[in-house]
Amino acid sequence: MAKTPITVAEGDGIGPEIMKATLHILDAAGAQIEIHRVDIGEKLYHQGFQNGMDPKMWDVIRSTKAFLKAPITTPQGGGFKSLNVTIRTTLGLYANVRPCVSYFPFVATKHPEMDVVIVRENEEDLYSGIEYRQTPDVCSSIKLISRAGSEKIIRYAFDYAKRHGRKKVTLFMKDNIMKFSDGLFHKIFDEIAQEYPDILNEHWIVDIGAAKLADTPEVFDVIVMPNLYGDILSDVAAQIAGSVGLAGSANIGEKGAMFEAIHGSAPRRAGQNVANPSGLLLAAVQMLDHIGQPDVASKIHNAWLKTLEEGIHTYDIFKEGTSKKKVGTQEFGDAVIKNLGKKPEQLKPAVYGKEKGHLVHKHVPTNPDRKLIGVDVYIYFRGQMTEFFSKISHINVASLRLRMITNRGVRVWPGGQPETFCIEQWRCRFFSDDLRTVVQDDLIKILHAFDHVKMDVIRSEFLYLFDGKPGYSSAEG
Repeated sequence: MAKTPITVAEGDGIGPEIMKATLHILDAAGAQIEIHRVDIGEKLYHQGFQNGMDPKMWDVIRSTKAFLKAPITTPQGGGFKSLNVTIRTTLGLYANVRPCVSYFPFVATKHPEMDVVIVRENEEDLYSGIEYRQTPDVCSSIKLISRAGSEKIIRYAFDYAKRHGRKKVTLFMKDNIMKFSDGLFHKIFDEIAQEYPDILNEHWIVDIGAAKLADTPEVFDVIVMPNLYGDILSDVAAQIAGSVGLAGSANIGEKGAMFEAIHGSAPRRAGQNVANPSGLLLAAVQMLDHIGQPDVASKIHNAWLKTLEEGIHTYDIFKEGTSKKKVGTQEFGDAVIKNLGKKPEQLKPAVYGKEKGHLVHKHVPTNPDRKLIGVDVYIYFRGQMTEFFSKISHINVASLRLRMITNRGVRVWPGGQPETFCIEQWRCRFFSDDLRTVVQDDLIKILHAFDHVKMDVIRSEFLYLFDGKPGYSSAEG
């Protein structure tokens, strides 16, 4: 078999140690890979690269079939951007796949039957990183959910379930509050679920869904979520399954893939030969399956399961009475190598080879009638509502009239209540008479009118109707 080129980054903190152990196991198992190393992370941040990577490294990553990455450290402050987010979005790695499995009784857990796969959208949501400091004491983040991005991840989740013999796909979202963003994600879930009649589907509001996941994870199979919920709850799921240190993840796109442990670089454990390499090793197993070496993937995974059964454990999962021997990073790797060719006796053996090709998504955009009928103008003003209203109540342009003022999403005019606590960011909503179509020039004149009375405009949002339905939140939202 010709060797498959892969990119390898040793990372920071415990990264070099767990990568060394992982590559040693891959080599011993006969993985046919050609390694191309890149330097990324903390050292590059301190050399002035804001995203922790020299731009020249993109060509290396792009020229290989997969990227195996150890954890990296992002320095605090200084405007540094997450390298993980940069890589995922730049390479279009839209699907983050995190299996969270119980290894009871060999790894302590309250959930011995847990076998959940979390499929997390990887490019959008609040992780787009579009934020603003609008006033001295008010910041905002923009949550982006698109039809195209939602279609890709939801269809991937159903296709994953189909290929891996899973019975159900569950959606977690919060569309009782975020009716447009999470509402769109939910709508597309319902649409795509109809394409997979043999797979059960259900949906949970994320707060009660998270509670159910923590309490009774065995009722879930594949869970698909927008980016932020998926990031948080995949860590929770991994921990309640046994340990965050045991979980690997795949980041899959149409033109590339990255594989990594879900834990961080743990710099306080660096250089001590104590870190558990299992998360990175299981990510490497996912990588081998992805690049067409399922037999080697199965061989390594089963040797790892056998090692757990033998009670050879690193400090993070070692438990008196269950574990037999506490070992370091390299010793654990050596133990896995000794078990290559063996299968577990109690735990379910791993079988790979179900990744048959990869989805290519064809997005067909919708084309509703779009009608501009107003504008929301956000103002920075430190003072009382009565004073604010007296300064801006006369502002009207053409058919546009001031219809509402809110503060933190609560209506304060008309019909406001004296108990409402207000901050220095105010939203003024203007609609046209009878919701007639307006032109952008009218909205620009509204902004000029605020400037004329020396009001500080910090943001504006145009208001549209789509096929006659509002494309903006209600008066109280």
